[in-house]
Amino acid sequence: MPTRRTPIPLNIDNISKQRQLNDKGRADAKLVGEVFKAAGTPIGKSYSSQFYRAVETARLIGGKEPRATPDVTEGGLVVSPNENARRARAFRAIVAAAPDSGTNTLVVTHNPNILDVFGQDWFEVKEGEASIFKRDGTGNYSLIARVQIGQWAAAKK
Repeated sequence: MPTRRTPIPLNIDNISKQRQLNDKGRADAKLVGEVFKAAGTPIGKSYSSQFYRAVETARLIGGKEPRATPDVTEGGLVVSPNENARRARAFRAIVAAAPDSGTNTLVVTHNPNILDVFGQDWFEVKEGEASIFKRDGTGNYSLIARVQIGQWAAAKK
């Protein structure tokens, strides 16, 4: 039986107990999707954290149901260090994997996951920030741009 000191992991299936996207978050995600569409940037594979706000964000950006996976779900203190390390390896593999022909891969995840994979340069990653990478064909990738959520409106014009 849990005590006051025993952390109770969040039940991913209980959406009502999770932090939700607000109207601004939904509008921001829709805007990002519109910018991608207007730029002719099709989304192929789409991954998200299992938290509902990430699933909803990926759905609004990519226009389809994402694959909600533990591989990009924040684990933090409620999973073992080995599981956090496994998730980081899986996230790196997703970023390094070839997208479907003529498409781009979308991943919606959380700050701790981003730090685990990309390092301290992402320490101050902002909510809604996008990191855009290009694969080099050898399983490696390089950063093309970091885009703050407020910059997408200018990109749409």
